[in-house]
Amino acid sequence: MMKILLTGATGFVGKTLESFNSEQFRCVIRKDKNQIFSDLFLIDNLNTSTSWNGAFVDCNAVIHLAGLAHSKLYLSDDYQAVNVDGTLHLASEAAKAGVKRFVFVSSIGVNGSSTKDSPFSLNSELQPHNNYAQSKYNAELGLKKIAEETGLEVVIVRPTLVYGANAPGNFGSLTKLVKILPILPFGLANNKRNFIAVQNLADLLLTCAKHPNAAGHTFLASDGETVSIKAFTNAIAKGLNKQLIQLPIPTSFIRFSGRVMRKSAMIEQLLGNLEVDSSNVHEVLGWVPPYTMEQAMASLSGNKK
Repeated sequence: MMKILLTGATGFVGKTLESFNSEQFRCVIRKDKNQIFSDLFLIDNLNTSTSWNGAFVDCNAVIHLAGLAHSKLYLSDDYQAVNVDGTLHLASEAAKAGVKRFVFVSSIGVNGSSTKDSPFSLNSELQPHNNYAQSKYNAELGLKKIAEETGLEVVIVRPTLVYGANAPGNFGSLTKLVKILPILPFGLANNKRNFIAVQNLADLLLTCAKHPNAAGHTFLASDGETVSIKAFTNAIAKGLNKQLIQLPIPTSFIRFSGRVMRKSAMIEQLLGNLEVDSSNVHEVLGWVPPYTMEQAMASLSGNKK
């Protein structure tokens, strides 16, 4: 059986993907990580000096999840070294070794931080809004060049915010909030946002690695459900089997409070719009998210539906 080289195997999305069928993956992990996989490849770090000798034996695809996540701890040069240079070095070495397909997990931040009149689409003007998003966009450009020069089949996936049990970042913070507070101020929120369950993203990435029509495409990944922050936090509460009361606080007041507390960016991530047009995923791949939001949220309490 041909293998898929999976980087970032110890991360949130990587663990879910590897759990689907561990036998089909060769998992790339850093030498300082204490993990047990049936088939693994050890590296020191992800950069231009990474040795990939032997990594691609019997592999016909790569799913590249590893990289530096959005954080104030990293500078532009850090993102360049890992997310851009490290990614392009991996892709070049994979192409040299005869790997056919390279699936790159980018970010919806390449499109921008929010939508106004219409959802992000493949025709939208790209507006990377921070160093992290810019590094993902730069990696996309470099991968397309490698594809042109070598014939490597590159597939780019830009996920919306990924949610699920033990998710890091903003979703993890929201989940903690719902766990400890029985009341939230989103009763009047009617914004429009798209998200993607980690189970759905993992399924989509596996499809992109195998589907013959995926080559050369960019996909904006979501569940296909548009919800408000009120509906989203209600779904989290239901998944946690918690009761939640949503107070009818005007969103203008919440935004004002955010400015006073210098948390405007955080508040906008909750109350702003971020929609994507994911229609080409179905058109090209025939892919439909296997989990609804309610089914995916059930995993927060350990339940499965």
